[in-house]
Order: sequence, then C-alpha cells, then structure tokens
Amino acid sequence: MRDKPTHHGVSHAEVDAETAGQRLDNYLLGRLKGVPRSLVYRLIRSGQVRVNSGRVRARYRLKAGDTVRVPPVRRRVLAAVADPGTGLGWLEARIVHEDERLIVVDKPAGLAVHGGSGIDFGLIEALRSLRPAARGLELVHRLDRGTSGCVMVAKRRSALRRLHALLREGAVDKRYLALVRGPWRHGEIEIDAPLTVGRAGAAAKVRIDAGGKPALSRFRLVAHYGPEASLVEVRIPTGRTHQIRVHAAAAGHPVAGDERYGDPELNARLETLGLKRMFLHAERIAFEWPDNGEALEVSAPLAAELGDLLDRLS
Repeated sequence: MRDKPTHHGVSHAEVDAETAGQRLDNYLLGRLKGVPRSLVYRLIRSGQVRVNSGRVRARYRLKAGDTVRVPPVRRRVLAAVADPGTGLGWLEARIVHEDERLIVVDKPAGLAVHGGSGIDFGLIEALRSLRPAARGLELVHRLDRGTSGCVMVAKRRSALRRLHALLREGAVDKRYLALVRGPWRHGEIEIDAPLTVGRAGAAAKVRIDAGGKPALSRFRLVAHYGPEASLVEVRIPTGRTHQIRVHAAAAGHPVAGDERYGDPELNARLETLGLKRMFLHAERIAFEWPDNGEALEVSAPLAAELGDLLDRLS
C-alpha cells in the first residue's frame, strides 16, 4: 500500500497485491490506529472515505490498483486498554510467539478481541498501537471476552488467507482448559451438535439447533476436584460462537463462572474461593504452514488466579 500525501491532511493510498482482498473497514481500522470503530464506519457512510473517487460500502473488498481516499482524523488515547504506568508494556509481555507472518497473544480475560458494541478498543486495536509499523495486522479468529489464552493475529494478508483455510479445514489443533460442574463421568466424548446464534436482549444467546452451523467439540478429563468440579481439555475443530460453553452445558457440566449458560449456585460457591471470571482458557494452538510444512506449536499457561483456584479445590 503506497501513500500519496495531499493538502489538508488527506491522503490517497494505492492498494497493492498484499492488501488486495481485505475489506475496506478492516483496512481502515488497521490504518487509523486509535480511532474508534464507530467513527470509521461513520467516515465510510458519510463519503469521507472513497475508493477510486466513489462511495463504497464498508464490506467492499479492495482490489489491487484501487486508490483509497483517507481523511484526516483525530486519534484517541487507548485509555481502555493501556495501563497509566506502563502504557502497553503489559501487552508486549503477553506476546507468546512472533515471527514475520504471525503474532500469538495470551489474551487476558475481560479484554474483548476488538472494539464494538459499546467498546472502543480491544486486543487488535491495542496491538496495532503497539506495532505501528505493522499495517496489515488482522485477527485470525476470536475468543469470547471472558476467555483467556492464545489468539492468533496475522501480520500479512497472505498469512491470514492461509490460516483461514486451515481453520475451515479443521487443520488447526486448538485446545482449551475448562473447569466444569461436578465429576466428569463421560471419559473422552465428542459432542457434534449444530449451533444457532440468537439474541437475548443486546447479547448473543446460542442454542443447539439441527438447522444451525456444524459444531464439534471433543472433551477429555484432566482431573477431578472432588464432587464439585472437574478440569477438562476441549479440542474444537470448528469455532462457533460460545461453542464450548453451550456444548459443556448440554453435557450437564456447564463451565464454572459462566454467567450465561452456567450454574449460578456453583458460580457463587467458587466466587467465595476467588473465581472472579469464567474458567475457560485457550491453552494451545498447533498447525503446519501449508506452503512449506513448517510446524508451529504455541501454548499459554493458566492465569495465576485459575491455578490458585485449583489449589484451593484440591
């Protein structure tokens, strides 16, 4: 992407082959670091952002050779995710892998992966501010706000396309750790139950539905913690919204700390033991790059508060 500065702060950027195929809104969110998502969409709707001198929708996919008009905008400070004392130093410390194509971040629970729905900034906006020279940063997949652990962020469009293809093929080994209600007596099981996303007020509410999207979860017992809870490992070849949480609840073992699909009595009990969040953690990601066969395996340890809870339950 080559910039051509003009008067009054407006710039015109020419789309190159690496950027081609990216949605206009995602391109602008990466370029206008520190600008709220809502403002980006307002700039597009008002016609201040144009492609080849014409108005386009936010979902327009850029083509090689397109010229994007980018107006001057005032950036906002990332106060929502920056620590006043260390800025974004905490985020640098949570990068568990980085190479020329990919960043893997150990996302903390409570941080959204992106802005939206009343949230100006999330992980991707913070990471773009931390790596201003990396203009092509894009989320490869998502984690619920309450889930911690490994999140992949592509540094190039070519890497994003390859990783999306691997995810569609179920070729990415994603493993989670979850504390669930009661003694797990199913052994190793597969739950193959399609899911549909509905709404419960302003929030998403997912349910099992024969007409929904395919969703497969593989559960394996890791450890019993008395009659109260069990730690399980979950592998998900698919990645639907709230998939593990809904499938675990359907098996009779809702995830501890889950306020939407969980057990209020269990949640209240574990809160007295220090659980202030949902006990769901994306522990491991592994795959092979399809172009050269290079294997990558990245893991993120359980957060200290989760490990402390397990010690208390023991």
